[in-house]
Amino acid sequence: MSALPAARGPREATLETRVLRGFPYGVRIAGDDGAPVVLLLHGFAGSSEEWRRVSDALTAAGYRAVAVDLPGHGRTAAPAGHPLARFSAAETALDLVSLLDRLGAERAHWVGYSMGGRLALATALAHPERVDTLTLESAAPGIADDEERAARVRSDEALAASIEARGVEWFAASWESLPIFASQRSLPESVRADLAARRRRNDAAGLALSLRTVGQGALPYAGDRLAGFPRPVLLVTGDLDTKYVELAASMAARLPSALHLVVPAAGHNVHLEQSEWFVRSLLTHLRRNAGSVPHASHATP
Repeated sequence: MSALPAARGPREATLETRVLRGFPYGVRIAGDDGAPVVLLLHGFAGSSEEWRRVSDALTAAGYRAVAVDLPGHGRTAAPAGHPLARFSAAETALDLVSLLDRLGAERAHWVGYSMGGRLALATALAHPERVDTLTLESAAPGIADDEERAARVRSDEALAASIEARGVEWFAASWESLPIFASQRSLPESVRADLAARRRRNDAAGLALSLRTVGQGALPYAGDRLAGFPRPVLLVTGDLDTKYVELAASMAARLPSALHLVVPAAGHNVHLEQSEWFVRSLLTHLRRNAGSVPHASHATP
């Protein structure tokens, strides 16, 4: 595949603090005021910085890229003195909608990876009027079985407690060794080093907060609500990540307007492992759905 187009000089990215419903969020904003907004939500133990290359390509194409540090990550610190319920998926969705209001945007193109995909989906289902399109990368609608979901809550709590007790360095080493990230071991050393450094810039309290509030077990199952979602959806999975390929295929079958792309030679983090595929697929999705809702289909790029 050919190289990504060079940026054509929109406004440089700025790192800002936006107070949303009384709580300060770190936000990375690039692109021109008034351009269509693409809201980018990172995965667990990530930050807004993981979207830099995607953001550059979006702004070069005429969009305003807004990447958010989700609660407990990056520059959005774990809060003191707030109840956990303040950072549930429903409350975080209200914060993100508030961000659109602060940006003067009626709607946005929502893009979420893994944990960020869960939050993007939860927000889109609760506030579909604020959505132009939805892109979910390696994301799932939650856990349908009550007992399995309860077990996941227990395992997330155990991990949260271990992170608090043993620290971020221990967590990062354990996280990087998970089979779901095995495909990342073939990435260039500089890319892997940058990813590892970003993970280690988080803190233990923030990661524990995130597991307890928006971990897979903490969110209600959304699969039975997909059939009523009215906006175009792009589902992106890597062909090496077979679990999420199957989950996305199941979601695509329920959504009235969905395209499922299975990206070759990619694992869980497609926008890192096959960034050119991801960016081109995303830009095609945004342009194709600028004014219409497509019929459901499945494809491989």
